[in-house]
Amino acid sequence: MRGAMFTSTDTIAALATPVGTSAIAVVRASGPQVAALLAGIFQEAAPPRQVRHADYRDLGGKVIDDALFVFFAGPNSFTGEDTMEVFCHGSPFIAQMILADLFARGCRPAEAGEFTRRAFLNGRMDLSQAEAVMDVIHAQSERALAVANQQLRGSLKRKMDNLIALLINVLANIEAYIDFPEEDLPEENRQALIDKLQTIQAETGRLIATRHYGDLLRGGLKTVILGEPNAGKSSLLNRLVGHERALVSPDPGTTRDYLEERLVVGAHSLRLVDTAGLNPAAVSLEMRGIEKTLEQAATADLFLWVVDSTQGLPALPPRIAGLLTPANTMVVFNKNDLPDAMPRGPLPSGFSSISISALHGQGLDGLLNCIARLADAFQVSVGDEIVAINARHARALEMARAALEAGMLKLRRVDHKELLASDLREAMAAFGEIAGRVDHERVLDAIFAGFCIGK
Repeated sequence: MRGAMFTSTDTIAALATPVGTSAIAVVRASGPQVAALLAGIFQEAAPPRQVRHADYRDLGGKVIDDALFVFFAGPNSFTGEDTMEVFCHGSPFIAQMILADLFARGCRPAEAGEFTRRAFLNGRMDLSQAEAVMDVIHAQSERALAVANQQLRGSLKRKMDNLIALLINVLANIEAYIDFPEEDLPEENRQALIDKLQTIQAETGRLIATRHYGDLLRGGLKTVILGEPNAGKSSLLNRLVGHERALVSPDPGTTRDYLEERLVVGAHSLRLVDTAGLNPAAVSLEMRGIEKTLEQAATADLFLWVVDSTQGLPALPPRIAGLLTPANTMVVFNKNDLPDAMPRGPLPSGFSSISISALHGQGLDGLLNCIARLADAFQVSVGDEIVAINARHARALEMARAALEAGMLKLRRVDHKELLASDLREAMAAFGEIAGRVDHERVLDAIFAGFCIGK
């Protein structure tokens, strides 16, 4: 269980930088043997948090490398234990020699995520902050990095602490009347308890609403490019990604399958998907391509509806038209470089459009700004901080919401207080799972299994 400082007799070591040739590699070790390791390797007692320069000598006294090293004394380190980092030249051979020497001196190889797991067990961070470490490492956009950094610095932790404090207050009031029925307690203010519970429910709902935005930040906004054959969808994809990702031909219907590329637009990462043209007269292989388009559209977050400006606005298949809204779609009138180009036909109510030339790049900056605005609208406001929960958080919050709803029904019906208290304790336990106050080994194993070795 988390609470007292976690102690281990093991000192762990691992490469903290990616495997491969580089200018510098970092080898990290953490545990009770670190101070002795430093004295044996570098022949000096290292003062904490000072970078030192010395030869790294193996057990036999042989110099492996000219290195820098730093010592972090526990509990004031990332893991809460004595920790050292060795900065050697970035030859994989040198890094492996240093690791082999550390193992020969009694260290064992770190498991995936074990450094961060020790930080959690030692109270250096709660579980939501530990998960944010991975979000920081894998962030692919400015907004994803900003949200991950806020969570690493405790944004979600603070929200959960506030919810738990409110719930404790409600639960304490209810249990006082259960445990001390004979005491001279003031008359119970049931409406005040209902008001507090409603506040907790509302805040829980707001946090759950950030789940989709969290998924988008971590995976990217799926942005489907669709339109009729030869409208310029593939040309637009190539122009946006900056290279010839899709083969372009003047013959219509040449795209038979979807292509996907990553693109950062504004503060967001997008998964751009180029699709087969929506040809109502398609047959055979082209029809199979259109089925792929429909499949991709069904799970899209944003749409770029590309229209040939010389042909006017076409009708969309009902399965596509029902997915497009003013909030998720930008109508892109392409080929504005042609003499007879002009947006034709009224747009659906509320939809926005922009005129471009995918061939020459005209209007691309304006299109990118429009896409960024659509992407920004997915953000859900939760106070002053950006919060974007993940699937594990959402599951715990849904459990808490169900328990709170059951408790509210009992509170309004003046049911047995013991059953009401049980519902609220269930909600408390669910809230606790987010911070890691309820320590289930299998939950921890599942979370840290996704970490890289050395983190």
